[in-house]
Amino acid sequence: MVIAIDGPAGVGKSTISRQIAEKTGFLYLNSGNFYRAVTYLVLRKGIEPSDTEAVLNLAETLDFTIKEGELFVNGENIEEFLHNDSVDASVAQLSSIVPLRRIVNKAIHKISEALDIIVEGRDMTTVVFPDADLKIFLDASVETRAKRRFEQGVSKMTLEEIKNAIEKRDEIDRNKEEGSLKISPDALYLDTSDLTIGQVCEKVIETLRIVKNSTQEK
Repeated sequence: MVIAIDGPAGVGKSTISRQIAEKTGFLYLNSGNFYRAVTYLVLRKGIEPSDTEAVLNLAETLDFTIKEGELFVNGENIEEFLHNDSVDASVAQLSSIVPLRRIVNKAIHKISEALDIIVEGRDMTTVVFPDADLKIFLDASVETRAKRRFEQGVSKMTLEEIKNAIEKRDEIDRNKEEGSLKISPDALYLDTSDLTIGQVCEKVIETLRIVKNSTQEK
C-alpha cells in the first residue's frame, strides 16, 4: 500500500510522514532526500550544479538504500549532510533536471516494491505514484513555513532570508518541466497553517482507515 504526500518546502511533510509511519508501521521515504543526496555529492566532488552531463554521470553511479530510516548512498550514511545551506541553495536547480528525476524515481520504486510505504515530495501523487492508495497535499502560508524552518535551528539564515529562499524554491518547483508541484484532483488537501502536527496526523490516519475499509469491502 502506498500513501503519497506532496506539498511545498517547509510545510512539515517530513515530520508528519515520519509520525504517520511510526503509527502505521509503513516504511517512510523522503523523496527530497534523494535529490539532496545527489546535490551533496555533486558539491563534494566539485561538480558545478549547472553541468548537467556531469551531474547525470554521477547520479548513474549511485546506489540508494534505506537502513533504519536513514539514507545511504553507495554504502555511506549521508543523512547528516542533507540539510546544510549549500545543499539548500542548489537542490531545486538539480531536482529540475528531467533525466535526474527519472533516475531518482526509479530508485524510489525499487525500494518501494512489495512494501507498505509513505513517501513524500513534490510530485509523488501526480508523477511517481499516480495510483497511490491515498494521496495527500499539505500546504501552509509562506510565513508559517519560514517560521517553522527558522525554529528548526538548522539554517544560519535570518527569518527573512529563509522566507525569500522558500519563495524562490516555490517558484522553481511550480515551473519544472517535469514533476512540478501540483495538487492532484483526487488528493486530500490540508492547510496546516493553523494545525498542530498531531492534528494533521490524526486527519491523515483517519482517512487511511476509511480507504482501508473501502478496499476491504470491495
